[in-house]
Amino acid sequence: MIGRLTLSDFRNHADALILPDHSFILLTGDNGAGKTNILEAVSMLAPGRGLRGAPLSAMARQEGSGGFGIAAEVDGVVLGTGVAAASPERRQVRIGGVASSANALADHLAIVWLTPAMDRLFLDSPGGRRRFLDRLTLALHSGHAMHSARYDAAMRARNRLLTDPRRADPAWLSALEAQMGEHGAALAGARADLVARLNAMLADQPDEPFARPRIAIEGEDAGDDALADRLARERRRDAAAGRTLSGPHRHDLAVTHIAKDQPAALCSTGEQKALLLSILLAHAALVAATRGQPPVLLLDEVAAHLDPSRRSALFQRLRETGGQVWMTGTESSLFNDLDDATRLTVTAGQVFRSAA
Repeated sequence: MIGRLTLSDFRNHADALILPDHSFILLTGDNGAGKTNILEAVSMLAPGRGLRGAPLSAMARQEGSGGFGIAAEVDGVVLGTGVAAASPERRQVRIGGVASSANALADHLAIVWLTPAMDRLFLDSPGGRRRFLDRLTLALHSGHAMHSARYDAAMRARNRLLTDPRRADPAWLSALEAQMGEHGAALAGARADLVARLNAMLADQPDEPFARPRIAIEGEDAGDDALADRLARERRRDAAAGRTLSGPHRHDLAVTHIAKDQPAALCSTGEQKALLLSILLAHAALVAATRGQPPVLLLDEVAAHLDPSRRSALFQRLRETGGQVWMTGTESSLFNDLDDATRLTVTAGQVFRSAA
């Protein structure tokens, strides 16, 4: 799906060119060599701040000019993003050579990732789980990022007005609450659609070798047409709290290990990893069936945490998705079962083609 990837002054890569010729792209090298940086660059070809969620200015190479560039050819269309040194926190996006919004990238690529930082997804704050849910949802509903951005902007403006009674014009507040109601309904609806369709896909999956999950959305059901009215009633409460307490920004993703009938947060670390992999694999199949093309999968150090049998099973399931899979590892032996792969060695920001 990505036929050509170029990096310029991104993280520790002064200049890199990758030409994948297989669906699997394997990046091996020592810790700190820049493998995950390449995955992060690919993740920037989607709306948002990428798999690390880092500030844009932190992505520019320290010895570089202060800006960076990422470009990829996808089905004959060149997608580009980056920042200029003069505006290190202003993201620029070009699609087919034309200036575009970051949200428009979702029309061309669906990208989902798993990183070691996500191993604690079920134990950390709801915000991390909500971002994971929204990344899955975005792959099916390309307008999801736009609705999220507009909902958040209206909510921030409402919060500012409520903290200053002198500026809290009722008509202005009503207009902002109407925007939150409109975009909040779209957010909640898209999430609910994703969960229902993903659960249907997971119902046909076996319990082994990866644990089979059931997913749900928890939190207030406040993403419907009544949200604007509820917000109007709760202005005094929200003013006292200094934030909006109702709405889809309060949703949480709940995952249950079906065979054990146990919440994911109470499962072992290995079981939690298996649940995440099951969700990712089912989601890839769902996206392929819905969009006619599977998502690009970015898997950072996933193979190292699996025993050989589960690793082989994972590779087979990934192959069955028909999509492009970018994987990292410190040892090339982790990928011995993969013959059909573009093998790259990363060393101190340099990328070399590896021997098969």
